[in-house]
Amino acid sequence: MARELRIVDALGHDDHVVVVGAGLAGWRLAEGLRRHGFAGRVSVVGAEPHLPYERPPLSKQVLAGRWDLERVALAGGDRAGELGIDLRLGARAVALDAAAGEVTLEDGTRLVATRVALAVGVEARAFSTPSSGALPTLRSRDDAEGLRDRVAGLEPGETVVVVGGGFLGAEVATSLGARGLVPVVLEAATRPLVGPLGAEVAGWLAGLAADASIELRTGVVVRDVVAGSGTWRVELDDGLLEGREVVAAVGSRLDLGWLEDSGLALDDGIVVDAALRAAPRVAALGDAARVLEVEGERGARREHWQVAADHAEALARAWAGAEPSALAATPYFWSDQYGKKIQLLGRPLPDDEVVRVVGSTTSGRWLALYARAGVVTGAVALSQPRALMLAKPLVDVGARLDDALADAPWER
Repeated sequence: MARELRIVDALGHDDHVVVVGAGLAGWRLAEGLRRHGFAGRVSVVGAEPHLPYERPPLSKQVLAGRWDLERVALAGGDRAGELGIDLRLGARAVALDAAAGEVTLEDGTRLVATRVALAVGVEARAFSTPSSGALPTLRSRDDAEGLRDRVAGLEPGETVVVVGGGFLGAEVATSLGARGLVPVVLEAATRPLVGPLGAEVAGWLAGLAADASIELRTGVVVRDVVAGSGTWRVELDDGLLEGREVVAAVGSRLDLGWLEDSGLALDDGIVVDAALRAAPRVAALGDAARVLEVEGERGARREHWQVAADHAEALARAWAGAEPSALAATPYFWSDQYGKKIQLLGRPLPDDEVVRVVGSTTSGRWLALYARAGVVTGAVALSQPRALMLAKPLVDVGARLDDALADAPWER
């Protein structure tokens, strides 16, 4: 069931909100505060020099060559000025005093706020080898621009090596294939996506790469990567692979070292309550927020566009004193890869029971429910968006699996 985000002491025109992070969550929060009537000061601090932008298209439309980078902008032109938002780009936050509401920037500037919102996202996890050091990754606009420009100079049929076969690696490989290149995906696990989806569902997806004529090698150990003249030599535990370019997509990591002395609770994320509060004057949202839905439990942290957008809208309404919106209780995630759309609802664990209720693995379109102790914990779909949304109420309320199968809303 969705929760309303209520904060009794809404902000007034004399208050100052400092948002740390100029990505989707941070910008949507700042924009939402204005849209819902907050007339006080709003400052947004971003470590990158670019105007706020969306990341999902970087590995898809931008890398595939279908979009210019300008299309990913969330705040083009002087939108910040029009909204009266003090947008500070290329300004990295290095310290926070949560009790005082004070944010210190790398250049020594101190910003004192009535409320601080930590909308800090994740960064790409580095993958290094003895000869190459850290390999190129794809997370930021600069990463995308560099990789796009490098592969734009390649001839169709030339090989690009992608280290990592998870969601991002698959998206990168799909985009490279769309350019006429030959991606080879190297995955250390015996099967990609086992962690988020479980072994059974990951098994159903194992053939997607081959169906899209993309080579996926699993159980591979990369020993070293050596850059040559126009060619990268990738040394594996069982052989050698050469490619014109190499990109690593081996997951993400949080950089919260600057918050260690802030007074906030940190546990693979910033610990917040159901109202996103990390401290009386501090909230956290998006990728870094570990939401405690039940007091005493470790809570969950979700890295996805939809979660960041939902958090920003709910927090903006609460701080501006607008009618509260429902903070979605059911996480939602999607990925476009190998010509298919994977969608996931809920909080399934890898060892949950899985029951496929629509389609088949051979059809390339199906819907399945996850269940634990007879209760529906999630739903996963491959290119079945309508069926997934019809099943969503079952996940929202934690329906009994037997009742869900008898009701079968996906058949309506």
